[in-house]
Amino acid sequence: MKWFTLTLLIGIGASLFAYTPQTPKGCTGIASWYGERYRGKPTASGELFDPDAMTAAHRELPFGTKVKCTLGARSVVVTINDRGPFIEGRIIDLSRGAFSKLAHTDAGLIRVKLEVLR
Repeated sequence: MKWFTLTLLIGIGASLFAYTPQTPKGCTGIASWYGERYRGKPTASGELFDPDAMTAAHRELPFGTKVKCTLGARSVVVTINDRGPFIEGRIIDLSRGAFSKLAHTDAGLIRVKLEVLR
């Protein structure tokens, strides 16, 4: 029994360290934005939120990951510094500044292609 428990614990530990986010290198989905209401508040990474910065929230990608978001002929590169979105069907929350490079914020939601750069 001890051998089984030890093997199980080693297997679980190894799988935790081998974890990789389930976001493929490129995927398409719905992006939303967040802005002024959160200015100066800490993000999940500890950075203070700046709605004009080229940043974004993602559920799984490591903080500091660069992601190219594309809508038609427009694209923007953002840095992941927060967690979210927490609404089903959305794949990324862009800062207001990043979202406005792709579409007018009145659009609210847009379909974007994500490409993880590094």
